[in-house]
Amino acid sequence: MTSAQCKVIEAAGTNAHRLASGPGGWVERLGDDLIISYKSDTARDELAAGLDKWCMDSGWQPVRVFHRFMPIKNADRVSPVLHSGDATLPLTTVVTEAGIRYGLDIGASYSHGLFLDQRLNRAKLHALKPKRVLNTFAYTCSFSLVAALAGAETLSVDLSRKSLDRGRDNLALNGIAETKHRFVVDDASELLPQLCVRGERFDAIILDPPTFSRSKNGRRWQVENHFEDLLNAALEVAAQKCAILLSTNCTKLDPATLERSARWCAKGKRRTADYLKLGTPVDFPPGHGSSTLWMMLR
Repeated sequence: MTSAQCKVIEAAGTNAHRLASGPGGWVERLGDDLIISYKSDTARDELAAGLDKWCMDSGWQPVRVFHRFMPIKNADRVSPVLHSGDATLPLTTVVTEAGIRYGLDIGASYSHGLFLDQRLNRAKLHALKPKRVLNTFAYTCSFSLVAALAGAETLSVDLSRKSLDRGRDNLALNGIAETKHRFVVDDASELLPQLCVRGERFDAIILDPPTFSRSKNGRRWQVENHFEDLLNAALEVAAQKCAILLSTNCTKLDPATLERSARWCAKGKRRTADYLKLGTPVDFPPGHGSSTLWMMLR
């Protein structure tokens, strides 16, 4: 990213975005802080050298720089480590995206709390102005937040109570009361049939599952094998005109594959839909970011 491109993003009220991406890692700006995520020491050093030059050219200096190693095995993941800057500052911080405030915790886990590649999809959901939103695998509830700001009632579902509590904090950061917003600690795949039985219907549904997980009862779940099951269950609670976001980090499921699966599921449920590919933000080059697709039911 050039400094001019960054200024365009920041002029839109966003100070959380990618600065650079490459085969060996990437650099993210998070407000006043930076995180260098790297797959090897060589990649880290190259990204750090490029960052130094970028900061010199742009005239902007981060308050802190963190390094985050990205191991091959997820089990080996660790939280970012402070490389430079004031070690006495809190690891929690607040960033903005389109003027919306998000609380991040750099030291909480491998992920700080906001998936930057979903910026266009959050904007799309806000523009749709849905009335009732189901946010599955909600994490820190960024989609619920933008829907709430557009006036929607929301239901956020995640297996992690701690993540949902951070979602509550995000609502509070933006002055939103919890009155119309529910947070449920549960397995989304198991909860969807219960919502159907209860007659609940939604006009926007977010499906952004992990690539791999185990449910609370130990059941193994892999997105390439079970995504269609998840979508079929979601279609049972989709209102007549519902926007469903399909999203995954699994490299086996590109947008074309997602669309084939979506068309197959729609046919099986006797639903019709249009399909919209927004791609990724300008700061995410090809090959970086989630595969996403909007399924617009008619």
